[in-house]
Amino acid sequence: MLFVMLGFTIFSSSMSVGAKLGTSLDLKTFCLSVLLGGIILAAYTGMLAYIGSLTGLSFDLLARRAFGRTGSLLPSAIIAVTQIGWFGVGVAMFGTAAADVIGCNRWILIVFAGVCMTSSAYFGIKGMEIVSYVSVPMIVVLGFYTVAKALNEGGGLYGVFGDRINQLTLVEGIGLVVGSFISGGTTTPNFARFSKGNRKAVAATVIAFFIGNSMMFIFGAVGGAFTGKEDIFYVMIAQGLTVQALLVLGANIWTTNDNTLYSCALGLGNITRRPKRPLVIVAGVVGTLASVWVYDNFLHWLSVLNIMLPPIGAVIMIDYFFNRKRYLADEEKPDSSINFTSAFSLAAGTAAGVFVNKGIASLNSLAATCVCYLLIFCFTSNRRRGTI
Repeated sequence: MLFVMLGFTIFSSSMSVGAKLGTSLDLKTFCLSVLLGGIILAAYTGMLAYIGSLTGLSFDLLARRAFGRTGSLLPSAIIAVTQIGWFGVGVAMFGTAAADVIGCNRWILIVFAGVCMTSSAYFGIKGMEIVSYVSVPMIVVLGFYTVAKALNEGGGLYGVFGDRINQLTLVEGIGLVVGSFISGGTTTPNFARFSKGNRKAVAATVIAFFIGNSMMFIFGAVGGAFTGKEDIFYVMIAQGLTVQALLVLGANIWTTNDNTLYSCALGLGNITRRPKRPLVIVAGVVGTLASVWVYDNFLHWLSVLNIMLPPIGAVIMIDYFFNRKRYLADEEKPDSSINFTSAFSLAAGTAAGVFVNKGIASLNSLAATCVCYLLIFCFTSNRRRGTI
């Protein structure tokens, strides 16, 4: 479970965010951003891991309990679209960067990468486990090597960061750290449910999102601050590590894309009532064919969808603690209802994330979701008791 979760959080986007932070923040502000952002991510995903491992339910089955069968179609659709979008972004990111270095048509590498990643995701958690066993140690070793190389040539941490003037505030830095993976972290129950015990699930998740994800920020930040580049692939090339850059880029995209494709198939399964494995192939084919368009045009919309995912996780967490019996029951209610308390809370949280311009968007959406749910829950409970 630890290797699966580490493989999930070890992703090029986190290293690239780290490179951006390294070029925009001084050393103290960078460390605080990673520390506080990591704590927020670990707390959020750790709670979802606890619920997933305790109930044995995937994200989509938890959404059925929280939103009702019909109501869960929206969260499943959001997850499916978002995750297949990120799969396409990852495939195109690798194919485009590798083609620039090798000097071939990027579609050859995109199709090759799409086939490999879809094949391992087809075998479910076991396929992701095997890929993670190989890729995680390799990425960690190469990451520490790039850091050591940059520090050695740059004169240590203070030599690399220097007297840098902050181009971002601490809140903006924390927002980048949290926003980099809170959307993917919402799917944590899909993997934590396989853990042998909720303590192990929480521990693996917290280590992955606090330590593993933070390592990616550090790898990217030190190299970015030293070279002045914000794309980790080109940071490594600037350090003379072209072959290693291709290995790191391919391996960390592969492990994360396996998880995104798996979550996408589960979401599609909840919508279509079809088996997971054929849907993995469908999602992989669609993601691969649409990858270039997604990579070039889809990122802004994906960022909007990512704002919608934390409120879904918040609804699941708060609804679980108010209605534990429903989650621990062997079977869900055989109806097609919509839980309007959850639906309105999701809408309020999404609106806060999109329209509130101050603070951290994902945290704004989480807070608004919880407040809205509590207000509706208290109002309806008091009304049933006849006090209103």
